[in-house]
Amino acid sequence: MAHRTAQQVLAPDVRARLADLTDIDPHLVLDDFTTPTAHRALADAELLITGWGCPPVDAAALDAAPRLRAVVHTAGTVRHHITPACWERGLMVSSAAAANAVPVAEYTLAMILLANKRVLDTARVYRAERRRIDWNERHPDAGNYRRTVGILSASIIGRRVIDLLRHHELNVLLHDPYVSDTEARELGAEPVGLPELFADSDVVSVHTPLLPETRGLVSRELLAKLRTGGTLINTARGAVVDQRALTDEVVSGRLNAILDVTEPEVLPADSPLFDCPGVLVTPHIAGSKGGELRRLTDLALTEVESYVRGRPFAHPVRPENLARLA
Repeated sequence: MAHRTAQQVLAPDVRARLADLTDIDPHLVLDDFTTPTAHRALADAELLITGWGCPPVDAAALDAAPRLRAVVHTAGTVRHHITPACWERGLMVSSAAAANAVPVAEYTLAMILLANKRVLDTARVYRAERRRIDWNERHPDAGNYRRTVGILSASIIGRRVIDLLRHHELNVLLHDPYVSDTEARELGAEPVGLPELFADSDVVSVHTPLLPETRGLVSRELLAKLRTGGTLINTARGAVVDQRALTDEVVSGRLNAILDVTEPEVLPADSPLFDCPGVLVTPHIAGSKGGELRRLTDLALTEVESYVRGRPFAHPVRPENLARLA
C-alpha cells in the first residue's frame, strides 16, 4: 500500500497485533514490487496485506512471490491490484468492502432525509434572506413521510441503505437486473424496471459499480423521467451518470443533485456544479474517513486471524462475482 495509507490504517496496536499473528516486519511497507527490498520480502511471503496505493499484483510480482497464497485488502474494491494472474494462481482474496459500506450507507441515508426535507434549499434561502418565511407554502411537498426512494443496484452498499431505510416511513423501490423480485421484496424494496425507478421516485440513489456496461447508465432520458424537484444522489462512481445531462437538469433548476463522486473526480474549477443552488458536491468523503478507518483494519485483522487459524475468510472476493463487483 502507499506509505500514507499505512500511516492512516496501520496504527501501532494494529501493527503489534499483526506481529502477534504472523511473522512480519510491521514497519515494512511496499508501494513498488520491483525493488530489491520488495523481492527479498516477497520471496518468503505467504500473505499480503494491501490497501490504497497497492501496485498491481501481476505475473511479475507473483513470480517474485512463489509462496504467496492469500491477500487481505484493508479497503473496498480489489480491481486496482488483483489481476487475472492472481486468480490463475488460485489466491484467496478478502476485502473490507463490507466495512467501507457502513459510512457510505450512513452518508446516503442522511442525504436522502435532508433532500426530502428540502434542508439544503431552505438553509440557502434563509441564509440569503434572513427573514421569516412560510416554509410550508414554499415547500408544500417537503418531508419524508411516504415519499419514494429509488435504489439503483443492490450492491453491498445499496443493500445496507435499503436496510437503514426500513426504519423510516418511506416507499423504497429497487432496480437491479441480478436480483429476483422475491429477493428484492425480502430486502425491503419493491422491484421495478429502470425507467419506472426514475419516474416514480422523489430521490434516486446510485449504487451501481462502474463497469463497461454501466458507464453512462443514468442517461439523459432517465434523468428526464425523474419528477421535477427530485434529487439524484451518487456515491458510486461519477461515470455511471451522464454528467453533462445532469448538469443541464440542475442548472435549469428542474432537478437537485448530491454528488460525492464526479467525472472527473476533481471537477474543473469553473464547473457550474460547484455554484449551482440545487447541488451539493462533496470530495469523495462518503467512504471511510478518520476514525472510520479503524473499522477497515478491524475487519482485516479478523480475516488475517482466520487465515492463520486455517478458517475460511468471512468476506471473500470470488472471481466468478467480479463482473458485478465495484
